[in-house]
Amino acid sequence: MKTTLLLSSLLLLGSFGLRADGPGDNLADKVRRVPPPGVKIAESDRAELEQGVAALGKEIEGLRNSLKGKPALLDLLPDVQVYHKGVEWALKYDEFFKTNEVAAGRNLLKVGGERALALREGKAPWTTQTGLVVRGYLSKIDGSVQPYGLVIPAGYATGAARPARLDFWIHGRGETLSELSFIDGRSKSPGEFTPPGALVLHLYGRYCCANKFAGEIDLFEALEHAKRNYSIDDNRIVVRGFSMGGAGCWQFAAHYPGFFCAAAPGAGFSETPDFLKVFQNEEVKPTWFEKKLYHMYDCTDYAVNFFNLPTVAYSGETDKQKQAADIMEKALAAEGLKLTHIIGPKTGHSYHKDAKVEINRRIDAIADKGRDPLPEHVRFTTWTLRYNTSHWVTVDGMAEHWERARVDADIDNENDSFKVATKNVTALTLAIPPGRYPFPPNKKAQVILDGKKLDAPPAETDRSWTVHFRKGAAGWEVAASADDGSLRKRHGLQGPIDDAFMDSFVMVRPTGQPLNEKAGKWVAAEQAHAIDHWRRQYRGEARVLDDTKVTDADIAAHNLVLWGDPASNQVLKRIADKLPIKWDAESVKAGAKSFSAGTHVAVLVYPNPLNPKKYVVLNSGFTFREYDYLNNARQIAKLPDWTVVDISQPVTARLPGGIAAAGFFGEQWELKAGQE
Repeated sequence: MKTTLLLSSLLLLGSFGLRADGPGDNLADKVRRVPPPGVKIAESDRAELEQGVAALGKEIEGLRNSLKGKPALLDLLPDVQVYHKGVEWALKYDEFFKTNEVAAGRNLLKVGGERALALREGKAPWTTQTGLVVRGYLSKIDGSVQPYGLVIPAGYATGAARPARLDFWIHGRGETLSELSFIDGRSKSPGEFTPPGALVLHLYGRYCCANKFAGEIDLFEALEHAKRNYSIDDNRIVVRGFSMGGAGCWQFAAHYPGFFCAAAPGAGFSETPDFLKVFQNEEVKPTWFEKKLYHMYDCTDYAVNFFNLPTVAYSGETDKQKQAADIMEKALAAEGLKLTHIIGPKTGHSYHKDAKVEINRRIDAIADKGRDPLPEHVRFTTWTLRYNTSHWVTVDGMAEHWERARVDADIDNENDSFKVATKNVTALTLAIPPGRYPFPPNKKAQVILDGKKLDAPPAETDRSWTVHFRKGAAGWEVAASADDGSLRKRHGLQGPIDDAFMDSFVMVRPTGQPLNEKAGKWVAAEQAHAIDHWRRQYRGEARVLDDTKVTDADIAAHNLVLWGDPASNQVLKRIADKLPIKWDAESVKAGAKSFSAGTHVAVLVYPNPLNPKKYVVLNSGFTFREYDYLNNARQIAKLPDWTVVDISQPVTARLPGGIAAAGFFGEQWELKAGQE
């Protein structure tokens, strides 16, 4: 439904920190720094803040030791650490972007000190505070402390009879949105929407990445942390955002249609190529593998998933970013769905005041009803096993990644059966949550899967039901488990390279002599670049270990990012003969093709032969680079599962060198013929 509010008055809200708005940011050889350099602050202010940071840091270390026997209080230490980090990083990395942030820094140190003192006394008053509250958690990805903001409604009580609705809010683009700036803002403003009785969780989202990759995982880590302290209704979780936050909202809705009860994206972008043409005036010339990788974050490719997720989109009538909802409207129409699209008349890049009223009316009604935990019909599509679940349907295997997989699943109440049709799916799980099994519990369920009738086990006594299917030479069969134990692509272990940075990782530094001097220098420079830019763009200090210090515990717990070659890196030496790309002093070999080792380096992601439940990555951090920071729609995976990099070609703001060869591994992680 398209609704235009016929009112002439406008409510022009504040800036959303938008940049990247013209051809000046399309010049890859003239890339400005993101985040930008900070402003100069007075030496007296710097000295005062440094003294405060040192004092609070010492207090945090003292608490870390004194609270070891008090796990409940120790778990609250990140609520202090975020305040320390906000000021420490601003000082250390030249990230005071406005002169008034000095005063904000003083306040952060004050609040951090008050919280530290309360913890020392065995108290934590902010955990029961209403209004604006800043919290922090330790991320599994890199061990960093990450902030988030909460709006706790007046009268909220953890022990209330009904758990609270929670709305995620995803912020717009802000190249100067440091931790200091974010915490200061979350301490002063409740934001765009504060539904009565609902908690609002403001995501930091790892800075300014449109909530992609680690910024995506931030939502789930922040929610997990919030649930330890607040009673939240899993069936009344709403995702909202505007501008860059609207883009984040679109992608969460498209990828996780069974997780939220409603989505309300405003402006933003919903895919990459058309948006860059319309908004950025950029002539987009993707490689063949970049085109495939568009399928990871292009929400237009996931349009059918909105069949199961109520969505209310918003655009200003004159906003260029109306393109996001317009192109989604077309994609949904192709699936027989009509997008609810609220349009603010004569409005640019902001919310019209009456549009907000209408959006709230609709979203509140949806949230009050809550998410349907067992829809009778599930329509789901994906292009990667990273995003493989909608409600009671999970795709466990695909015939080919980056080609459309689809599941249409129905509960046939008349015949006590499930009817499922699939495309490009080789393994599937159907799982009904406790208390929701729709048929008599003492009968074997019949599943008609792509026309084949299969008898499945009956439900358990708690009225839950889970059954796995696998497609073999004889077609679909019931399987004992989702995991057949073979080496194959599966959820969380399907590539591409960037996927390895969505879970816990460790950078492994080589200590030996490289096979070739030039390659060794390239490796050292790229390793330093990856570590530095992880901090800048994803706001964490990457864990780094020497290759000689890697333990079995590290191998069990982390994805390993191995820098160097089989001579310089001892861990790589242990597994080199088990990788599909071969590398010695003379050559780098990818299938039938061979490249000089003096001028070529292997880059790849692969299941770690020492622990196939985790990744090993060779010679790469996240794969988008400085040019891509200038527009969030560019911040997508730029390299596939494997690449041979020609280091005789210069490193640029777009690439780590020349691309001599590249490709995707097959579904059994094999090197596919013809791609090398």
